[in-house]
Amino acid sequence: MLGEGAVASRASLDFAREQRSSSDLALYIHWPFCVSKCPYCDFNSHVRAGIDQDAWRDSLLRDLAHEAALLPGRRLTSIFFGGGTPSLMTPVTVAALVEAATAHWTPADELEITLEANPSSVEAERFADLAASGVNRVSLGLQSLDEDALRFLGRAHSVGEGLAALATAQRHFGRVSFDLIYALPEQTAEQWSAMLTQALSFGTDHLSLYQLTIEPGTRFAALHAAGKFEPLDADRSADLFELTAAMTDAAGIPAYEISNHARPGAESRHNLTYWRYGDYAGVGPGAHGRRLGARTVRHRKPENFLAAVARNGHGLVEEALLSVEEKAAEALVMGLRLAEGIDPAALTERLGVGSLIDPAAAARLQKLGLVEHTPRRLKATPAGRLLLDRILAEIAV
Repeated sequence: MLGEGAVASRASLDFAREQRSSSDLALYIHWPFCVSKCPYCDFNSHVRAGIDQDAWRDSLLRDLAHEAALLPGRRLTSIFFGGGTPSLMTPVTVAALVEAATAHWTPADELEITLEANPSSVEAERFADLAASGVNRVSLGLQSLDEDALRFLGRAHSVGEGLAALATAQRHFGRVSFDLIYALPEQTAEQWSAMLTQALSFGTDHLSLYQLTIEPGTRFAALHAAGKFEPLDADRSADLFELTAAMTDAAGIPAYEISNHARPGAESRHNLTYWRYGDYAGVGPGAHGRRLGARTVRHRKPENFLAAVARNGHGLVEEALLSVEEKAAEALVMGLRLAEGIDPAALTERLGVGSLIDPAAAARLQKLGLVEHTPRRLKATPAGRLLLDRILAEIAV
C-alpha cells in the first residue's frame, strides 16, 4: 500500500516500467543492535540486554521474502549487512539470509557480500565463521589509530585490539576496508598525516575516511551545545580534506567518492548502486530502499519492526512513489558525490525529466574551476568537492 499522499504520476509509472526492465538489484540488511552507542552516531542503533537471534532471523527472512515477491527475476549484484553492529549477528543468521537472498534472486558472478564489523576481540573471533557463511568483504570500524581519539569517540576497543582484528580480517576475507574519522577537535595536519601514512601501510584496497560531523540528536551535539568541546574550524578541516586526497592519490587509492577511496576495481559495488541511482531493497529496522520508482522505509524501533512483521509479513512503515522532481534531485545529489560525476543526458532520459541541470550555472561554475562540464559528463573538481552543497544549490533546475 502506498504511503498517504503519494501520487502516481504518468512519469513515475513510466520510470517504474523502465526500472522493471533493468535487472540489477542490491540488497541492504540492517542489524540495529550495538554494545554501546557512540557519541557521534546518528544511525539507527540500539543497546539491548538480550537479543533473541532466532526471532530476529525469522523476522528478517520474512521481511526479505516480502521484498523478493515485489521484485521477481532480478539479478542480485550485492548484499550489505549494515547497522548497528552486524558482526553481532550469529553466523547462522548471516548464512540463512545469504542463502535466502540468492534463492530469491539470481546472484551475479562474484556477488559482493559486505558486513560491517567492530574490531572487538569477541567479534573478530567470528570472522572465520562469517566468511564461511558467504561474507567476502568486511568493513571494519577502526575509526582511529590513536588511543586518546578512540576514547573521545566513545569506542570500546583499543588500538592494539583494532589492529589485531584488521589482521584477522585480512586472513579471512578476500576484500577488507576500514573506516577512520578525522578532523577531530585540535587535530593537526601532522597528526593526521602520520595516522593516514600508517593506515595506508596496511595494504587494504579500500578506505572510508570521514570528517567528524556533529549530527543532531547525538551526544556530541548536546556536548557542543553545552560548550564542552568545539569542532575543528572549516578552514583547517578543508586543509585536512585536501591533504587526504593528495596522500591517497599518491598511494594509488584515490577518492572515487567524497569520503571513499579505493584501488581501481576495488570500489564498493553496493555503494556505487546508491550513488549511481540504481534499485536496492532495504530490509530490517529503519532500512531505506529504492525500488520501481518508490521510496521504502522500515520501522526504526526494533520492537515496532518485529510487531509489524508479525502483523503484516513485512516491516514497512512507508512506501511512496517518488515524483520526477524528487528522483532528479536525488540522482544529482548522489551522482555528484562520485569522482566520475554523472552523464546528464543519460540521466534525463532514464528519469524522464526535461532537464536535470542549469547549463548557464554549469558554465559559470566551470569558469570558477568548480566543475568539469562536457556534453556527456558533469563532475565536481577537487576544489568543487569542498563546495558541493553550493554547487548543487546553483546547478539544479
